[in-house]
Amino acid sequence: MPQPHRVVVAFPGVELLNVTGPAEVFSVATRVAGAGRPGYAVRIASPGGEPVATAAGVRLMADLALEEVRGDVDTLIVSGAVRVGDQGVEPVLDGRIVGWLREAAPGVPRLASVCSGAHLLAAAGLLDGLSATTHWRTAARLAADHPLVTVEPDPIYLREGRLWTCAGIASGMDMALAMVTEDHGPELALATARTMVMDVKRAGGQSQFSVPLTAPAEPGDRIDELRVWIGDHLTEDLSADALAARLHVSVRHFSRLFHRRTGTTPAAYVESVRLEAARRLLQDSGHGLPEIAARSGLGSVESLHRSFRRRLGTTPAAYRRRFR
Repeated sequence: MPQPHRVVVAFPGVELLNVTGPAEVFSVATRVAGAGRPGYAVRIASPGGEPVATAAGVRLMADLALEEVRGDVDTLIVSGAVRVGDQGVEPVLDGRIVGWLREAAPGVPRLASVCSGAHLLAAAGLLDGLSATTHWRTAARLAADHPLVTVEPDPIYLREGRLWTCAGIASGMDMALAMVTEDHGPELALATARTMVMDVKRAGGQSQFSVPLTAPAEPGDRIDELRVWIGDHLTEDLSADALAARLHVSVRHFSRLFHRRTGTTPAAYVESVRLEAARRLLQDSGHGLPEIAARSGLGSVESLHRSFRRRLGTTPAAYRRRFR
């Protein structure tokens, strides 16, 4: 029986697992399916068909050049790479890949990206008007650079018609497993996941893995200074009324100022900072849930559970088991 052709695009500096993770899922699914059932033929394509030095230092041998990718490809997966620059973690944009995608990708039945590969798809104009996700470290950059793309920073993977995007690194395997489910049904996907000793569907989104960083306050910026003060006084009254009084302005004016400066409401910001404190206590201490709820300012175990469920899609106990 004919095998669907999967092509994973790679280029110098790419993250190794962004390429090999999805390829391994398709390979295992083919072996688990057994003879008589269609599996997958996976090939790696690179600019010029040259070997690719990955960020891990491992070199990958390409099966074909980008120019040799023909119409028999049913799924094209664009992997990603990042580097540390002056502005922190930045996506690598390979102009050769972007130019080739503009010409070749529109006719591919299923197009996907892993990690910062979403930035390559967006640069080629392939995500305009769609929702997409990428690694939490570069999600804000994707939204800023491509305002026509609705960036969802939390999903492990996201599908919009023929377009699939995922958070990156290990999540490329989650996305590939979801593709196996779509192609062959949940039974084969579950058997593949068991063989690979991985979850068939991961609980929660990637917010549970991200660590929001608090930047130093800008001198003279009252909202920025207040934001830093909030982080140091989590157990105090941090209601909008109390915070507005601290700045000697009306609640309405304060809420407008805060949203303009941070892009969120005072209440949402306070909850996110308290939640981050709770996450660190779960990871780094042996305190029980009542004490963690008190120290983080969330107050009660019930409030702690509600915040974790609503924002991270998991429970405090499950978070501690995974990350401590």
